[in-house]
Amino acid sequence: MASPSLHFADPASNLMGSFASFRGPKCRRKSCLRAMASSSSKNLEIVYDPVGRYEELTRELQTSGGFARNLTLFSPSKINVFLRITSKRPDGYHDLASLFHVISLGDTLKFSVSPSKKKDSLTTNVFGIPLDDSNLVIKALNLYRKKTGSDTYFWVHLDKRVPSGAGLGGGSGNAATALWAANQINGNLASEADLQEWSAEIGSDIPFFFSHGAAFCTGRGEIVRDIPAPLPLDTPLVLIKPKEACPTAEVYKHFRIADASSEDPEELLRKIIENGVSQDVCINDLVEAPAFQVLPSLKALKQRIMAASRGKYKSLFMSGSGSTLVGVGDPEPPEFIYDDEQHSDTFVSGKSYFVTRRDNEWYQQPLSQPEAVIDKHDINEVYNQLFTGSDK
Repeated sequence: MASPSLHFADPASNLMGSFASFRGPKCRRKSCLRAMASSSSKNLEIVYDPVGRYEELTRELQTSGGFARNLTLFSPSKINVFLRITSKRPDGYHDLASLFHVISLGDTLKFSVSPSKKKDSLTTNVFGIPLDDSNLVIKALNLYRKKTGSDTYFWVHLDKRVPSGAGLGGGSGNAATALWAANQINGNLASEADLQEWSAEIGSDIPFFFSHGAAFCTGRGEIVRDIPAPLPLDTPLVLIKPKEACPTAEVYKHFRIADASSEDPEELLRKIIENGVSQDVCINDLVEAPAFQVLPSLKALKQRIMAASRGKYKSLFMSGSGSTLVGVGDPEPPEFIYDDEQHSDTFVSGKSYFVTRRDNEWYQQPLSQPEAVIDKHDINEVYNQLFTGSDK
């Protein structure tokens, strides 16, 4: 007796026909056909799953050479929990020492590989953002190609939520995210350490974003000491930014080293790790004289918030060179921010939190309040990691 013969056409031989054949509710079956043929020595089982095959073919269309052709990433911002300016450098820049931390307020960047071999294309939802080579996203993509020899160009859409001129590093976060995306799409031609080192060529704050989310930064900000998150990630924050910005160059122009705090930055870090945030440790040397001279209304706003909040914030401080004020410990601004007409254009973040990332992953925006992953530090262990480089 002749052995039974079974024949199934491979849909990959006719892609469009396959897609047409497997539309409709019947395609949702886990297995559309199961057949068994007997032979003298063994059974042969053939299981055909058109839904799985459809998904596999879709993935093949979206990838080339084993890496993604499209990528959507969260692009976070940061705050400076404290910012000490320690000296002025011969090159005109200032040396700083600051506790940087990524926060949940961020933008979204969508990347697709472009057929162009000459230029990237950038679009955004906000009027007034430059879309040419002056944008840090385009600078980052140009830098990546220069360093790796890649010839991949991109279509990029930036969905912007982080206000500009805010001291939140939104543009720097965009640049870091663009470098990460370019590297992923190109099959990881560079290491994270490479990306971090290269990024300092286009911005002092960008290397920080290649930490795990919390870092003690020195130099111009480009020397990054990655540290364990010093504060619980479920600590609520509110960010309040008036319509007016504080241009960084103007703020530094008004800075005088004689007016800076005398607090040791590493002692400030130790105090925060040991006791959490308080008004006396959240020092920003760019506030009192420099930023408030550039934007006097910011000083009045800070004073009014402190008076109206009646102690509900553990600390209220300015991030970076301003003009964002950060309240730690409560997610809501004082009511006058909503009620007074003069603050109708004031940006309020809503609930924000500290954010970290895992090894080999980019930052994820929390969909809800994160868990308190740090309840109590072993202070000696953390000190060893921070100040001696030891993991013991």
